[in-house]
Amino acid sequence: MSDDRAPYLATGPRVGLRPYRPEDAGEFTARARESRALHRPWLFPPDHSEAYGAYLRALTEDPAKTGFLVCDHTADGRIAGFVNINNIVRGAFLSGALGYGAFAHAAGRGMLTEALGLVLPYAFGPLGLHRLGADIQPGNAASRALVRRAGFRLEGFSPELLFIDGAWRDHERWAITAPRS
Repeated sequence: MSDDRAPYLATGPRVGLRPYRPEDAGEFTARARESRALHRPWLFPPDHSEAYGAYLRALTEDPAKTGFLVCDHTADGRIAGFVNINNIVRGAFLSGALGYGAFAHAAGRGMLTEALGLVLPYAFGPLGLHRLGADIQPGNAASRALVRRAGFRLEGFSPELLFIDGAWRDHERWAITAPRS
């Protein structure tokens, strides 16, 4: 299990967001293996330590990425899921692409909804982004409902947008922009 004393970057009533750590490999990959039926065919988080190491390095060493573990701080800090911001572009674009997943034990409990509510102020505040996008396969009803609850709007449809699980997959393009002050 995760160390509940780990510093959270943000907390809600049930979840805390914190950075990924090397010592999370065992718990993260076990949760990914337990969640295969939930994630497939949409998502393929690392499910063994070597893959987790590469995943962690990509998130921590690439300035165009950042990521957060979603931890259930009411249950000793167990990892409930993750939210990543990928393909961060600065300059006039100030945008990123959202990726996320709940693990099976936490799915359907509103924890990712709470986590997105914590990530958005960070993305639009300290990270300085103007826009976040989420590309979602049309059949992934749970993911579409999640971003809709978070205030994302459907902006379009892209045939064969991403290569996932051996094929080019169609995606809906959802997005949210920073609140105007």
